Amino acid sequence: MDTLMSNGTHSYRKTVLVVSIDGLRADYLDRGLTPHLLNISKRGLRAEWMKPAFPSLTFPNHWSLMTGLHPESHGIVGNNFYDPASDKVFVYTDPKRSHAGFWWGGESMWETASKAGLNTAVMMWPGPPTTSTGVSPTYFIPFDDDTKMFQKVRQIVEWLELPLEERPSLINVYEPSLDEAGHYAGPASPLVRTVLEQVDVFAKDIHQALVDRNLTHVVDVIYVSDHGMTDTSAQRIIYLDEIIGEDGVNEVVFEDGWPNFGLRFGPSANTSHYLSLLQDASRQPNSPFEVYTHETMPERFHFSHNDRIAPIYICPKLGWIVSNHHEVNVKWGGEEGRPKGTHGYDNEEHDMRATFVADGPFARRTNSLLRSRQTDTVIPGFANLELYGLITKILGLTPAPNNGTEGFWDQYF
Repeated sequence: MDTLMSNGTHSYRKTVLVVSIDGLRADYLDRGLTPHLLNISKRGLRAEWMKPAFPSLTFPNHWSLMTGLHPESHGIVGNNFYDPASDKVFVYTDPKRSHAGFWWGGESMWETASKAGLNTAVMMWPGPPTTSTGVSPTYFIPFDDDTKMFQKVRQIVEWLELPLEERPSLINVYEPSLDEAGHYAGPASPLVRTVLEQVDVFAKDIHQALVDRNLTHVVDVIYVSDHGMTDTSAQRIIYLDEIIGEDGVNEVVFEDGWPNFGLRFGPSANTSHYLSLLQDASRQPNSPFEVYTHETMPERFHFSHNDRIAPIYICPKLGWIVSNHHEVNVKWGGEEGRPKGTHGYDNEEHDMRATFVADGPFARRTNSLLRSRQTDTVIPGFANLELYGLITKILGLTPAPNNGTEGFWDQYF
């Protein structure tokens, strides 16, 4: 039987709101620009950091947050990639080439909730409107970059004010503006400073909306991010055509990802020759990149057991980017036209660390528990795969199989 709570005028079921702030690097909260998020962390819960899945890109990590699975397990292995089984290309900016359910493996938290009979709402979170098993969230709002943060607050409130049997118990919301600012101007830029302050106001407005409706004891609000951000430089460009030649670049039929480069050569190409050239270059002193195959990919990346992963993967070191002279000169208009910030690197890099801050009844209980143990209320960093287990535990759901740690959250309940 449902356990109902009251805000004084209406009955409510336990509700969880998960808000993803794309590109909110863990240490951004220590810049003195986010007083509200810091206040949340003091009365609630904050992690030192969350470790993103590899590659530390937006779409792979948003689906890892949703499912608790590594990208090699759920199949979203990049923002753009080729699928040999279907002979189709996933393009994250094109719903016609990314929304089909077959791309998205695993069971998302909203699917788990839906199967348990709960209403769910998804606002612009990277993912499909309908899963491969035919499940859809009760409410689905596709991505629209023109939607402002105050409009998202308004939509959250509209959902929370629906009649009990129509109201979602799980709401997932995505906000991209901080990531966009980081790419455009770099993580230390005035623009990022401005947007970071706006994001904090967004969080403050969400909290105030809950206070105004006496819902702070009903709704758990969890702020997360998918990855961090780091600076690029005109002096840190790896020119692929200087390693495998223009002919080699022309033999590439598909490139996965950026700043990593997953390479698929055409059937007539001498792939072993180009691989050898790349390996030789990567072994030079102070080489700015590594090159891997499925067989040599580090186990800690959990990024080899899926045919969607390109057979040759170039992984630049932090701050380096892979390109070629044509792209730099024609598409970017020169080296200074490059994105000033980026991500996607080794998921253990400090700059790639993501954020976890929680408010609401779970977080406040855990805060009190940790204080009673005389333990720091900033908990040690953990992998973002653990988020799925937290949401299912708060909502009392049976989790689907996942790559998270069984019982991870027991110590905080």
